[in-house]
Amino acid sequence: MSENPAPSSALPEPVARFRAEYRAQFIPAGYRGGAHALFTFGVGGAVLVACLLQLQAVQPLEWLAVPLSLVYANLTEYFGHRFPMHRPFPGLGLVYRRHAGQHHRFFTHEAMPVESARDFRALLFPPVLVLFFFGLFGVPVWFVLEWLLSANVAWLFIASGLAYFLNYEFLHAAYHLPEAHPLARLALVRRLRWLHRTHHDPRLMAHCNFNITYPLGDWLFGTLRRERG
Repeated sequence: MSENPAPSSALPEPVARFRAEYRAQFIPAGYRGGAHALFTFGVGGAVLVACLLQLQAVQPLEWLAVPLSLVYANLTEYFGHRFPMHRPFPGLGLVYRRHAGQHHRFFTHEAMPVESARDFRALLFPPVLVLFFFGLFGVPVWFVLEWLLSANVAWLFIASGLAYFLNYEFLHAAYHLPEAHPLARLALVRRLRWLHRTHHDPRLMAHCNFNITYPLGDWLFGTLRRERG
């Protein structure tokens, strides 16, 4: 995908205007979307493999850490998206502004695809935020689980959380690729994309379809909207 946006006359005027303003104000001249994606999936994948290599003689009960961690990650995704990303909370204003104030103005249900790789700046998590999140939360949790249960459980928790994050980033990016892109045409992406497109309707974004990956949290808490937008 090209690093330079190609002008599109199909965009609604407010979206086109906001994208131009965002690119001028928030995307540095040296930013490369391909490098951003490579960091996310390349470094993330390498750390995931490194975690798995630490496992030693995993016991059957220890493998339960994987499904439990994935459910925990899904609910974390749900509540994090439903509340601080769509409602202003003290101390989390930056999260709210970046998501509801920028991402949802850059992409609406009428203008979902990126126009160039530079638009990944409005799509993928910033590398510094990824490092901060896993450093602040992942490392302490590893020590707690290693102390309470075992090192295997701790490594499986971190690996599962990282795998979920990479899955999240992959699906979210694929939803916002042009529909003709090979990744956007995958069956799983096509099946889930319309749920996310409905969420990007400005009238609905604070009310439904907060799971960006699999709608477990939305199903459990009654915020799943199945109708196609």
